[in-house]
Amino acid sequence: MKLSIKVIAILFLLISITGCSRKKNTFLNRNWHAVTAEYNTLYNGNLALDLGIKALNESYLDNYWGILPVERMAIKEEVLAPGENINPNFLVAEEKAVKAIQRHSMLIEGSETNPQIDEAYLLLGKARYYDQRFVPALEAFNYILHKYPLSNTINEARIWREKTNMRLEFDQLAIKNLKKILESERLDEDDRAEASAILAQAYLNINAPDTAVAHIKRAAELTGEKNKEGRYWYITGQLYDVLGKRDSASYAFDRVIDLNRKIPRIYLVNAMIRQIEYLNVTAKEKALVLEQLNALAEDRENRPYLDKIYFQLAEFHYQQDSSELAIDYYNRSLRTPSNNTYLQSLDYQTLGNINFDAARYEVAGAYFDSTLSKLSENSREYRLIKRKRDNLDDVIYYEKMAQKADSILYLASLSEEGQLEFFNEYTTKLREQAKSEAERPAQQQEAQNFFENKRPAMPGIPNPGSSFYFYNPTAVAYGKQEFFRLWGDRELADNWRTRRISGGGEDLVTEGVNELIDNDPKFDPQSYIKTIPTDVAVLDSIKGDLNFASYQLGLIYREKFNENELAAERLEFVIGNKPEERLLLPAKYNLYKIYSDLGMTARAQSLKNDILVTYPDSRYAAILSNPESLLRDENNPTAIYEQLYSSYENQEYENVIAEVDQLTGQFAGDEIVPKLELLKAMAEGRLYGFEAYKASLNYVALNYPQSIEGKKAQEIINQALPAIAGSQFVPDTSGTSFKLIFPFGKEEQEGAIELQETLLSAMQEFGYSGKVSRDVYNKEQDFVVVHGFNSAAEANTFAQRLKGDDKYPIDKKSFYISTPNYRIVQIHKNIETYLDSLNTPTQ
Repeated sequence: MKLSIKVIAILFLLISITGCSRKKNTFLNRNWHAVTAEYNTLYNGNLALDLGIKALNESYLDNYWGILPVERMAIKEEVLAPGENINPNFLVAEEKAVKAIQRHSMLIEGSETNPQIDEAYLLLGKARYYDQRFVPALEAFNYILHKYPLSNTINEARIWREKTNMRLEFDQLAIKNLKKILESERLDEDDRAEASAILAQAYLNINAPDTAVAHIKRAAELTGEKNKEGRYWYITGQLYDVLGKRDSASYAFDRVIDLNRKIPRIYLVNAMIRQIEYLNVTAKEKALVLEQLNALAEDRENRPYLDKIYFQLAEFHYQQDSSELAIDYYNRSLRTPSNNTYLQSLDYQTLGNINFDAARYEVAGAYFDSTLSKLSENSREYRLIKRKRDNLDDVIYYEKMAQKADSILYLASLSEEGQLEFFNEYTTKLREQAKSEAERPAQQQEAQNFFENKRPAMPGIPNPGSSFYFYNPTAVAYGKQEFFRLWGDRELADNWRTRRISGGGEDLVTEGVNELIDNDPKFDPQSYIKTIPTDVAVLDSIKGDLNFASYQLGLIYREKFNENELAAERLEFVIGNKPEERLLLPAKYNLYKIYSDLGMTARAQSLKNDILVTYPDSRYAAILSNPESLLRDENNPTAIYEQLYSSYENQEYENVIAEVDQLTGQFAGDEIVPKLELLKAMAEGRLYGFEAYKASLNYVALNYPQSIEGKKAQEIINQALPAIAGSQFVPDTSGTSFKLIFPFGKEEQEGAIELQETLLSAMQEFGYSGKVSRDVYNKEQDFVVVHGFNSAAEANTFAQRLKGDDKYPIDKKSFYISTPNYRIVQIHKNIETYLDSLNTPTQ
């Protein structure tokens, strides 16, 4: 018996040893390696691949507001580092595939005799595909096609190769090859369904939904996997919806609903919502639609999708003009736990739009900020909302300005009795609120929290973050108030509880609050009445602010939000409120354009005639008379700005300042005005120095805070001005670059030009490589400047040489200065201080 066992063991060992050979094409070797590869290595590799795909699907979040992709796989934009992978399971699957090839491949005389090796290469390609290493995956699939043309996996490998080509953005190549695959009669239904689905995705990638829909529908009809069937039918419905074929879309969504519990419930819920959207919401259907949506919300199985259902309920009520109910359901959608950031962005965006339409602009801005936090910065939606949010800053600013001015003017228009009545009512509410807070102090809960078992950080030292009772003044104040309320004003004596006092504690508290209120000017109507302006000039200025803000709002609503009705309302107010002349004409012209866009021809024509008759010489009249000729004219705002900027570069600062003063009135309300004002600020800085520059920048920043130029001015104030504010000179000994300066009065321009030419000739003859310029210093004086000296001595030597030269006799007074000090002199216009403080000799 023992001998028999030993013999069997030896025989088994011999078979194992001989069966491990990959070089001998025997029946035993082939089957040994095939079985070992299939039921050991490849089995474990496929298990790992399935786990990886499952994790990939679970982490992928579909966006049902766009066409769903055929395959649930998010493509990562960033390049993976060496050794990094999407999911460790794909790495395991790849390792198992490689192990099967290395240990069990029987490539003998150029032919593979192990029938499982093509399966190993297929697994290798899939693992690389899901790991998003598409080029290596393509190599694996191509190896099967080239080396195993008779493999039973050949069709699957061909389909996966085209999936990979599509991921590499070779969509046209994938379409061409997939068509050939689908022409094959040997293709089974599952492979045909897979090929049709991938072909549909390729057509979607090249934006051909009309062609894609036939193939995805075919895939839905052929596939044997219910999950895929539900997804394919849903995509079919989406594509028919995009193509405007609502009946066909409804049929496709019905097919999704018919699958019921055989598919993931998310497909079912979304399909039911889409079907409800297709119902005509007439008076009869309204109750039915609402009933169906509420039924979806009440179904316990739909709890994971309540955010989407509540959103749909909100949309239904919003379309029915039930804003309060819509807001409630949008907020419910937001409060429902969800990782669907795109849906949350839609909730925030719609709430922002509702508040914007209700003129609650600050609230709308906050909602748009929340919207942006839920969107990718690279998305188109983000850019659109960001632009709208930035434009909303202008609306908020000018709305506040208009509301403040309007309120002051309204109060100023009231009689003394009316003002007193208004503020009596206001202060009465304040009094009632103060008394209510005294009786039910808001700090009660906070004070109670201070009795927790916590201690200060160090013994004897109050800790601001400590909850110890006596270290918190709020808690102590509340404790005193509660003591007086319960016990009254008690003396510090024995048996204080039993001593009787006149008046209850509550009376003392009430008396104290009343005394506080009586002595606080916040509760006195006269303190407010005194602040109302009465001076006519001040009131006119406030009225001007109101008209200006209303005019700006009219332009913003029209140009940035396309809200023509709101824009017309604001501009009509301006015209009827006796505005300054500079606003009246542009307001009429913009109203003319708005009424033309709205199709209100009679009103538009009336405004046009008014402009042509009343302001025949204005540029607006010229535009209305002959728009095309004006566009080619040099008098349009952009051309004028370019001319002025050219003058600025030529140092014609006085001309620039005078022209801007004239043009800001002419172009009032035009977007060119802030640009002109900033150019004027720059010119004033060059001509008058630092303080003038600072004041002019401040004017631009305060008056045009929401424009690009206003923001630029504020940026210069915050960042650039502090760096140049210092007017202290540096010692000339520390300088490495010097200039020679020849001062000229404004009346000596011809002499300055002649000197500049003489200096250029002299420098060439003397071998100096510097340059000569004429720089404006201020309104009275210019400088002819010789640049490029390495030291003060070199500059002085050049000046002395000129003075004694027979060919270039220059007797004009000059002085040398280091380049850093020259910059300070030009910024602060303090050349006299420089000469006096450093005792620079004049020649």
